[in-house]
Amino acid sequence: MSSKDDPKLQARRSFLTRAAGVAAAAAGSVISPAHAHAPAVGEGVAHGRHPENDIESFWGSHQAGIATPQQRNVYFAAFDLTTSERADVIELMRSWTSAAARLTVGAPALPINPDPEAPPDDSGEAQGLAAHRLTITFGFGSGLFVKDGVDRFGLNQWRPEAFIDLPRFPGDQLVAQRTGGDLCVQACADDPQVAFHAVRQLARLGSKVAQIRWAQAGFLSIDKHQPSPRNLMGFKDGTMNVPTANAVQMSQHVWVGEEGGWMKDGSYLVARPIRIALEHWDRMKLAFQEQVVGRHKLSGAPLGKTREADPIDLDAVDGDGNPVIPENSHVRLAAPASNEGAQILRRGYSYDNGLSFIAERWPPWHQGMEFDAGLLFMCYQNDPRTGFVKIFEKLSRFDMMNQFVTPVGGGMFACPRGAAGGEYVGQHLLEHA
Repeated sequence: MSSKDDPKLQARRSFLTRAAGVAAAAAGSVISPAHAHAPAVGEGVAHGRHPENDIESFWGSHQAGIATPQQRNVYFAAFDLTTSERADVIELMRSWTSAAARLTVGAPALPINPDPEAPPDDSGEAQGLAAHRLTITFGFGSGLFVKDGVDRFGLNQWRPEAFIDLPRFPGDQLVAQRTGGDLCVQACADDPQVAFHAVRQLARLGSKVAQIRWAQAGFLSIDKHQPSPRNLMGFKDGTMNVPTANAVQMSQHVWVGEEGGWMKDGSYLVARPIRIALEHWDRMKLAFQEQVVGRHKLSGAPLGKTREADPIDLDAVDGDGNPVIPENSHVRLAAPASNEGAQILRRGYSYDNGLSFIAERWPPWHQGMEFDAGLLFMCYQNDPRTGFVKIFEKLSRFDMMNQFVTPVGGGMFACPRGAAGGEYVGQHLLEHA
């Protein structure tokens, strides 16, 4: 068989040609930050809107979607690479970077092709919608370095020490079809259709070399009168978070420093869909729910306090000498004071996948159709060993909340620094000799 008859070679040539075309087309439109706020007329900006009010800059030393004020919706997808050629991965990231830069200003992933005899270059469901603060964040999974014992792309020698494989924690019930991935895309926006549209376009652009492994949509209720969103348990979430406006704390806990090499200015993402036994939780007394969490449900204040922002007093005791905040409450076990100062930047979303047949893992061990709903837990840190892993090793063993929550999948991803004009995300790793 000649090379021209080899379907695998033809598919790879087709991808490389198309990817190069994507990069070239985008280079003439939004590949430069100077043009990041100027999509062409008719390319997805709603009539009468002021798109600059809806745009989060794609370009910069840090990827957007990490320290960005949280949007209302997320569509998260993990991909498996189906190639063993580093050149394919480079062209994929070039095309994804170019497309993401266009999508985040409200333009389609590719310039519109008016030829009615050709498939549309954009699926069109976001046509006429503003950018809605869309951010697209890319991450690399462990499979980019070694998969099934093979260093497919010659990159394992540059895998950072901090990029460990997540350990198996007590209570994990990980489903293979919802776990792992060689690459990830986190699309966040204030409109769910905009977030889904972004991942859909990237999946199509990379379909010759990257296939979706698992995906999860999520939502968040944000209101100016209630800045801290409530999770599906009804409690305020994200109260004790790393303040993204504090550069010192972000450098201390979130952004990778010089020691990270190509990961400098990046961050490590842990993403885990966690199912919540809502029917079980809803049968619990309010006082017990508050003991589990360690906060008052209505106000969000730590037990014994009145305001959400009141500091947690882990030394406070009641009249009988018992801790006001129980020893195995979620708040106590997750607090920095209980973990030698460890903190992570949480960026979670609630999810609802409808109903599934579920067997509860705690008494009364109910089985039947229940809500397949919970939390898409996502957090960023500069070292998972001293961040998520340190905190969750304690939570997974002692947290009272474990009788209601079950991690069912997820993975860890290295999210490299952002890109400047003319660069693509991941370039500092992928172009190592």
